[in-house]
Amino acid sequence: MPETSWGENRRQTVNRMKKTCLMIARCLVLATVSLAPAVCQAGSDNYNRAVATFDAVMECYGDERLPLFRETYPFDDQLKVTYLSNEEQADQQKRYSYLWPFSGSLSAVAAIWDARLDPRFGQVLEQQVRPGLEMYFDSVRTPAAYSSYLNTAPASDRFYDDNIWIGLDFTDLYRLIRDPRYLEQAKLVWRFIESGIDNQLGYGIYWCEQKKNGKNTCSNAPGSVYAAKLYLVTGDSSYLRTAVRLYEWTRTNLQDPTDGLYFDNKSLDGTIGRAKFAYNSGQMMQASALLYRLTGEEHYLREARRLAAACYEHFFAAPSQPGRRYRVFTPGNVWFTAIMVRGFIELYGIDYDRRYIDAIQENLDQAWTNGMREENGLFNDDWTGQTRNESKWLLTQFAMAEMYARFALIDAEE
Repeated sequence: MPETSWGENRRQTVNRMKKTCLMIARCLVLATVSLAPAVCQAGSDNYNRAVATFDAVMECYGDERLPLFRETYPFDDQLKVTYLSNEEQADQQKRYSYLWPFSGSLSAVAAIWDARLDPRFGQVLEQQVRPGLEMYFDSVRTPAAYSSYLNTAPASDRFYDDNIWIGLDFTDLYRLIRDPRYLEQAKLVWRFIESGIDNQLGYGIYWCEQKKNGKNTCSNAPGSVYAAKLYLVTGDSSYLRTAVRLYEWTRTNLQDPTDGLYFDNKSLDGTIGRAKFAYNSGQMMQASALLYRLTGEEHYLREARRLAAACYEHFFAAPSQPGRRYRVFTPGNVWFTAIMVRGFIELYGIDYDRRYIDAIQENLDQAWTNGMREENGLFNDDWTGQTRNESKWLLTQFAMAEMYARFALIDAEE
């Protein structure tokens, strides 16, 4: 897309976003006057909040010339990210975000579009998000896949988990509108994921193509979800067999038997990285629920419920506050929380037990009003609203937009 066309599209999008934000602000003022104090009503305006958050990202992180985003706001030209496997690459100055934060734009748009088929977000997907995503696509190395940084820069590492999140979104988009381009892309990404599976440690997907020294829950748990969803949209039983095998490998090798939660990784020498992150256990919860839906085998449902209880105990760790019914999400990586939330939603679609859904909704309602969200529409990462981040990460903002959108879909279906 020509740079002038991109800039004009972006300016039009930002103007629409500002109007949306103004409407929401007026609604919130009226709500403050007319409702009882302290707690927002569950399910209040999730869709408008998702759109307003996405618009704030466009305003604060977007580039005037290219369909890309900055990694942080305010932009930090000295930033060194800590999530790469290659220190030399991390040391290099980067004008735009890495793939992982950028991919949050695809997740957010897919969730918003799923909640309400607004043509505007179809345009955002096709004119902004997909063109930007293709700037990370590496077709020089085979199999083709998305690199951790732009394809115009020196070759960068390719992470299996980063590609899985993208493949999942394309699969969801195909399920939503049946555009064969999305299924084609989902299958293309899956071929790269399959290239990261071997029999070291018995099975499993590596974390990074260039650093095959262990296998992580963050590749294998969502890999199981990805394969299960590909089976849902294609009917190809090979995907289901892979989903089950990845699921069983992850349970056998990385589940903590004491609480049911998941460790981070297993090195090829057998050493276990024992850190526990919300997204890892949340993705195994989602895989369990999906496999129950696909097979009808009760042990998957029992495991999904067990994980839901364990995640609530461990990752809703902050104590409840005055005027709140539920515990508060642990401060930290908001995107990890958003990926865990996908697991709770998958389970809710089976048993319709609102315990955890109501707890998440309360956290989302409070985040909008308790200081976690600032005047510019961006979020800090402390769900209590007590701590402010001077530098705000791009992926945090997309994660918030995604969660509001997913709960807007729950609102629409009830």
